[in-house]
Amino acid sequence: MHLKRFSVLVTIRITLLLLTMVGLAAIFGRADLFFNQIILGILISIQGVGLIRYVRKTNHDLAKFLLAIKNADFTVHFGQEPDRSFQSLHAAFKELLGSYQQLSAEREVQYQYLQLLVSRINVGIISLRGSDHIALMNQAALSLLQTDLYHHWHNLERKYPQFVQAVDALGEGESKLLELKVAEETKRLSVQVRSAILRQESYRIITLHDIEQEINQSEIDAYHRLIRTLTHEIMNSITPIASLSETLLMLLKDQHGHLKPWSAVGENYLEDLARSLHTISRRSDGLLRFVEDYRRLAKLPQPQPEVVVVTDLLRTIEQLMQAELRRQNITLTIRTQPEVTTVWGDPHLIEQVLINLVTNSIHAVEATTDPHIILACYAEQEQTVIEVTDNGAGIDPDKLDQIFIPFFSTKAQGSGIGLSLSRHIMTLHHGSIRVQSSPGRTTFLLHFRKTTHSALAENLT
Repeated sequence: MHLKRFSVLVTIRITLLLLTMVGLAAIFGRADLFFNQIILGILISIQGVGLIRYVRKTNHDLAKFLLAIKNADFTVHFGQEPDRSFQSLHAAFKELLGSYQQLSAEREVQYQYLQLLVSRINVGIISLRGSDHIALMNQAALSLLQTDLYHHWHNLERKYPQFVQAVDALGEGESKLLELKVAEETKRLSVQVRSAILRQESYRIITLHDIEQEINQSEIDAYHRLIRTLTHEIMNSITPIASLSETLLMLLKDQHGHLKPWSAVGENYLEDLARSLHTISRRSDGLLRFVEDYRRLAKLPQPQPEVVVVTDLLRTIEQLMQAELRRQNITLTIRTQPEVTTVWGDPHLIEQVLINLVTNSIHAVEATTDPHIILACYAEQEQTVIEVTDNGAGIDPDKLDQIFIPFFSTKAQGSGIGLSLSRHIMTLHHGSIRVQSSPGRTTFLLHFRKTTHSALAENLT
């Protein structure tokens, strides 16, 4: 509306200026109208100056408005004008400035909230713009690294060269566990790198997380579970021994606590004495075997790595277990992918793991109609996976997270050492063992990292 009114007023001013100029041209040169010519000339000058000021006033206000937006200056004041066209224009300017001010305030609130969130989060965050400029480094990162705020990545490299080099070596989305010595204290940091491009500038977002506390808590929990299991097993053996020992003392002592003469014991008690001593001997042997199992788990030898042909490995397991498989009419199937030919590790230790798993599968399918076991090998991303699958009843979901605890067993006569030993062996190979179980199917998965032979040999030794 204000633009239309402005256009009309400018048109009127130009029209009046043109009419005045035409009038001056009509009487120009006539001596009798000399003073009229002067008056018309002055009037033309006044109209021209007025038109210029009118247009420049609009341009000035518009430039003032645009500069206010550019500089986010919301204190700019547009005065009250007698001209209604300028009043409506100034009202539009004020409305736009108010909307922009509100939008800017909302953006500032969001920015402050994100700053507060980043500063209060327990994960260290470092944002790099380009290859060297540190755009952001939150309080958690400063605390983890025990450093002042640097603005350039190479300045941090002077203090922690190994840390910076390890981070620079990480690709998009990769993570790594690093040990960093900070103020005479060694910290274990989980480091991850992400990349982004904002307004044609590249950013790297580095997250740091101190996992020492989580590792310590996990170790404490593992120790507690182990102690509970050890206590349970030892008490199972000690309790009957203590009870039978007390019974024997009652048979051999009188009411005053003195040993009875042999004649007073009599032959009636000999059988009870022999049975009790036999039970004590048997439970003592069981306790000795339990301790021996623990010693075997704690003193596992270091792997002697070499190239292991997967097909030959699985065929060897089939031959070793063939007699037991035939005795129980269990079908064993081997499935391998052509592109998966070898893994790198100690063949004897890997055989031990597979023997443990196949033995567990044999026990699992004892009550199964048409029992079968599958040994499979395939590639999965950067890993080689060996699977042992059976069609047994499955593992109780409540016990899935306990089966790898030393001496925990789901079988009545099990020692609980096989799966613990298997996990220890896979850890020594920088691999892992997982289990998936449901009614009618249980699968143990052995994950081996794909790496060069020399690199893994160096890690294992």
